[in-house]
Amino acid sequence: MEDLLPLLIQLVSGAVGGNLAGSMFKDLSLGKIGNSIVGILGGGLGGQLLGMLGLASEAGSMDLAGIVSSIAGGGVGGGVLLAIVGLIKKAMNK
Repeated sequence: MEDLLPLLIQLVSGAVGGNLAGSMFKDLSLGKIGNSIVGILGGGLGGQLLGMLGLASEAGSMDLAGIVSSIAGGGVGGGVLLAIVGLIKKAMNK
């Protein structure tokens, strides 16, 4: 269960990051559910990428640095993936 906690934090913060990005960039928003789904995916990917790049604390580490890096990686990953998907959707609608 300890290994799942960082992933869960990344997924939740990804959903928050996706919805935050959707509210900041209304023209890229996919709606609350779409923003959440894309944010969750981006949160998982962002957190894993930070881990592979060595920018996150050790896997499974639940000290303050591990929690903060999970939140940051998930939130940023969710927002970035939402922006990418939103731009692709916007380009396809033209």
